[in-house]
Amino acid sequence: MRTTIYLVRHGSVVGAETRRFIGHLDVPLSALGEAEAAALGRRLANAKLAAAYSSDLARTRRTAEILAAPHGLETVPLPELREFSMGRWEGLTADEIRALDSAAFEAWMADVGRFQFPGGESLTDVSARAWPAFEDIAARHPGSRVLVVAHGGPNRIVICRALGIRSERILALGQDYAALSVLERGPSGWALRLLNHREPLL
Repeated sequence: MRTTIYLVRHGSVVGAETRRFIGHLDVPLSALGEAEAAALGRRLANAKLAAAYSSDLARTRRTAEILAAPHGLETVPLPELREFSMGRWEGLTADEIRALDSAAFEAWMADVGRFQFPGGESLTDVSARAWPAFEDIAARHPGSRVLVVAHGGPNRIVICRALGIRSERILALGQDYAALSVLERGPSGWALRLLNHREPLL
């Protein structure tokens, strides 16, 4: 009996072109993000999903709503699937953060695995909430196909934990807007069937 998780990052957001650190800021999908989610929804329309989960932030809930609609599913929002809380860096660009605290920014770039966002969370903090939530979702739906829509950080952590990869390597895993990764759990554990696939827009 195999359990399949369709793990999705939310679509593009309003202001994405500014490349600001968003974290827990509750920004909506942009028109592009809506189109990206619709394109992925067409791909998953025949996936026979049994359930849909997302983080409780608007960008993930809306993405999940679009993807779940063809299946007649209501999305279950889980705060545990939220992006990193980036504390005082939220809403700032990389250049603005460098100007405020270049040493902290360089420390983040050098050791993401142990870095604590000022006033926010560390990788360990996010892993401690996101991974148990993911395992609980899988346990609730053995042998089924389930949609999980979250963020770049938690998705990378989940993939690393599932595959036994050191979480410090999360930035090596692509997680583009509206990208699909597929994890499958069988008798020997988790396997990655697809990573960071984006559907072309019509």
